[in-house]
Amino acid sequence: MTENRISRWYFGGLSSSAAACLTHPLDLIKVHLQTQQEVRVRMIGMTVNVVRREGYLALYSGLSASLCRQMTYSLSRFGIYETVRDKVNRKNKGLMPFYQKVLLGAFGGFAGGFIGTPADLVNVRMQNDVKLPFKLRRNYAHVFDGLLRVWKEEGIRKLFSGATMASTRGALVSVGQLSCYDQSKQLVLATGYLADNILTHFLASVIAGGCATILCQPLDVVKTRLMNSKVEYRSVFHCLTETAKLGPKAFYKGLVPAAIRLIPHTVFTFIFLEQLRQHFGEVVVA
Repeated sequence: MTENRISRWYFGGLSSSAAACLTHPLDLIKVHLQTQQEVRVRMIGMTVNVVRREGYLALYSGLSASLCRQMTYSLSRFGIYETVRDKVNRKNKGLMPFYQKVLLGAFGGFAGGFIGTPADLVNVRMQNDVKLPFKLRRNYAHVFDGLLRVWKEEGIRKLFSGATMASTRGALVSVGQLSCYDQSKQLVLATGYLADNILTHFLASVIAGGCATILCQPLDVVKTRLMNSKVEYRSVFHCLTETAKLGPKAFYKGLVPAAIRLIPHTVFTFIFLEQLRQHFGEVVVA
């Protein structure tokens, strides 16, 4: 009999939070680009503008909200996906088929997206605050201050503004990240050229990050607009039509920074996750 290690249910939240600490500036710039009404500046120009106006620390605006989001959204989707997958694998004494991984990833991501919506809303607002005039800034002290103020000033329903889009995006990005990572890792190992090591995890996570970026970018743009707008959109469809008026490219606004942010975030997440699994995972006997 051989001993293997599987992830504990909370490893996904921890690894995603660690990755977020490294990629937060890229996420902030992505939000700034997506909330432009017209394309005035690109990624480099936006970064320079933020640093000139507010200093280098402004690139980490909203970090507390980002970490809170990872410990709700990512913890939930990873927990659901990996717990169910490992149980099914043990029960069937084999690997779950890809289509089942896709369905499981979509379910876990949808649930995680809904759970993480309040923290995501505050995250978007805190990141976008630095480019607003002083009189229009919300100036949340931290994520819990933001959550409380939104609840008091705008009502509990506002905390879940954009929940439909966030949940749908969560489903798509989880299919791209979790399901595609699992399948890519399985295919890489099946070639026999690489062992279960960091290089394998790196290759599989790059593929997964690219898939996730392409799948979720249009929804990510609409979600950001729903969460950041001071004017209520009548519906998700209204937001879609208003965004469409800016042209098809509007749905892929910030694609490059989104890819630059999501692919490294995916790589760091899975490298951290695999290290946690290998050193602190639950031991199972095969």
